[in-house]
Amino acid sequence: MGGRAVKVLLVEAEPEGLPATGPTQASLPGGAVEIERAGDLTSAMKRLSKGGIDLILLDLSLPDSQGIVTFERTHAFEPDVPIVVLTEVDDEEIGLNTVRGGAQDYLVKAKAGPELLHRSIRYAVERHRLTSALRSLSLIDDLTGLYNHRGFDNLGNHHLQLAARTGRAVLLFYLDLDRLKTINDTLGHHVGDRALGRVSETLRDTFRQSDIIARVGGDEFAVMALEVSEQGEGDLLRRLRERVNEFNLRRREAFALSLSVGTARFDGERPVQLEDLLREAETDMHREKGAKRGAHPIEETAK
Repeated sequence: MGGRAVKVLLVEAEPEGLPATGPTQASLPGGAVEIERAGDLTSAMKRLSKGGIDLILLDLSLPDSQGIVTFERTHAFEPDVPIVVLTEVDDEEIGLNTVRGGAQDYLVKAKAGPELLHRSIRYAVERHRLTSALRSLSLIDDLTGLYNHRGFDNLGNHHLQLAARTGRAVLLFYLDLDRLKTINDTLGHHVGDRALGRVSETLRDTFRQSDIIARVGGDEFAVMALEVSEQGEGDLLRRLRERVNEFNLRRREAFALSLSVGTARFDGERPVQLEDLLREAETDMHREKGAKRGAHPIEETAK
């Protein structure tokens, strides 16, 4: 933040509802944070309209707004300010839904001690700044609107550095659109481009807005998903398969979608470079593709 304090708007009904925030100004490892308070959503929007806020700490239970709608209204009103959501109860689904909708993080208030809170603020502001900077550069794939390989490398390396410092887990997905060559050869490259576009839409529907989704090759995609447990990995893979099946059942295209998927996990006890993580996930993807070819040797002759 250029040496100045991070200005945080804490939106919660009870003035002492989050004592871990401490005084109006508190020290951070990388600087200081100044906290302003608003007791309801109406007051918060009035303050946000004046500008100068770097991050919003948002309680979802307010006198004039309740639940995930509180986040949606705030995000729609000020989409350029990162939001960390606060919940009263340890409700994983509510927290994850807000992150999928664009929140940078969520915290359970009862567990939000000073260290965790300050780390989340720093992490959210830095990640939002990096994402905004990337959007202004030529790091977007023209066909799909996703990050290209360079954009994925740039943002992905920053996220791994943050994950290593904060102890957060990262799950990397490497995906390949099966039989794109067959689609191009039999239906035309313009149809193949549409297939790639449908894959990008499927990935956006499956993963959170805060996850990094990229087209890293002609028919290959990568997704960096933050803070995904082993159980969450299975849930994401299941949801991805469901989205693909839904497309194929109701499709109006001349092609069906089929994806081969590999994964690799990053954690603080096993720090690796992004290129190594990509290689591990790509190898896992090729194992699945090979199994498909073995099961359907005629259909899977062409990639």
